[in-house]
Amino acid sequence: MYKRLALIVGCAALTGCGMGKDRAQHPGHEVYQRYCYPCHQAGVAGAPKLGDAAAWADRLAQGRAVMIDNVKRGMPPGMPPRGACASCDDEALAAAVDFMVGQSR
Repeated sequence: MYKRLALIVGCAALTGCGMGKDRAQHPGHEVYQRYCYPCHQAGVAGAPKLGDAAAWADRLAQGRAVMIDNVKRGMPPGMPPRGACASCDDEALAAAVDFMVGQSR
């Protein structure tokens, strides 16, 4: 039990087990965590995983404006319009895209 507690405390001391301050402070981080994480962490329905530069390469080549437009419209087979965040304005969606791109280069 003490080993497990020490692991948890140690992990928290290292700013969230890999979630460094720069990530948590990025303006798109919260939207990513709430709406994008479930698919982009696991690669659901072909979603490029966060941090996988090869999976993001084709999207990056299309440019930021196209990526943001794709988020707004949704992308088959699994990404709903606005990434399922009906309450997100265009600026919040763009910030989430910027966050994911920044973590995946």
